[in-house]
Amino acid sequence: MKLENGRPENTEGRLEKEIRVYDFLDKLGVEYQRVDHEAAMTMEACEEIDRTLGDGTAICKNLFLCNRQETDFYLLLMPGDKPFKTKNLSAQIGSARLSFAKPEYMEKYLDITPGSVSVMGLMNDTEGKVQLLIDEDVMKDPYFGCHPCINTSSLKIRTSDLIAKIIPALKHAPKMVKLPGAEEQQ
Repeated sequence: MKLENGRPENTEGRLEKEIRVYDFLDKLGVEYQRVDHEAAMTMEACEEIDRTLGDGTAICKNLFLCNRQETDFYLLLMPGDKPFKTKNLSAQIGSARLSFAKPEYMEKYLDITPGSVSVMGLMNDTEGKVQLLIDEDVMKDPYFGCHPCINTSSLKIRTSDLIAKIIPALKHAPKMVKLPGAEEQQ
């Protein structure tokens, strides 16, 4: 595994949705680094990727959630080492009975499959059906790590660029939330 600057030189065999992410970032003038790897389906599988991306990079859990009626959808970015309990989020966003959204909604709104969920998928939500939720602890690290809509690459982006350039261009105003860490949930 090797950290590369910017988009891959050869895009042959890469999915169109991945290339759209690189085009999006390049158009915004966002500098980023990339590492290609085997499919990463769990936070544990991301540990080696984390080491390659380097210190100061917040690797996030990206959770695609919905209400019981499947009418409201949320993309939650939270630190990878924080436990997630729906009750801690429900009260903050005024939505009871949150659960993980079905894969078909993930594909419909974000053009992403399970294991590849990323803030970058919001560029595909042109109707604004998904509310972006960000745990405030995600913003504490100087760099932010995410997938380019596929789980065989990971990106390292300045958190300041995420806030100042990427999120405004995604046109999904974030709602900041505060989820308790493991020690606070005892």
